Amino acid sequence: MKSSETTSIHLTPVRDEPIIAHKLSLEERAAVEALPFGSALLVAHSGPNTGARFLLDSDVTTAGRHPDADIFLDDVTVSRRHVEFRRTARSFEVVDTGSLNGTYVNHDRVDSVELKSGNEVQIGKFRLTFYLSPARAAGNV
Repeated sequence: MKSSETTSIHLTPVRDEPIIAHKLSLEERAAVEALPFGSALLVAHSGPNTGARFLLDSDVTTAGRHPDADIFLDDVTVSRRHVEFRRTARSFEVVDTGSLNGTYVNHDRVDSVELKSGNEVQIGKFRLTFYLSPARAAGNV
């Protein structure tokens, strides 16, 4: 490289705001609007379970490749006990439980993070969009 040449590196800022990468169908939108207070919905929009919906309505919901997981994700890219979704005062927190391939929220690898409506959660090859019940998202806690 000549001294007159320069190299620029542009770093993408950490994504704090939710990204909505998946457009909801009318049926999915109705399901989100009908969510009971204190619950949330995960909608699979990529991976073997595309179109599946998973209700988060317990204090702790497990997801993984183990048949006893609350959310069974049957693929070798998913650890047997991959993540837990834990209810918090405002939302739900996703907690990686030592998975081999990691857990990603909005394309950033995370150990744990509180979720916001529209966040994309990637578990192995599964991409799920998180939707908080509208009453909870509006701050009516």
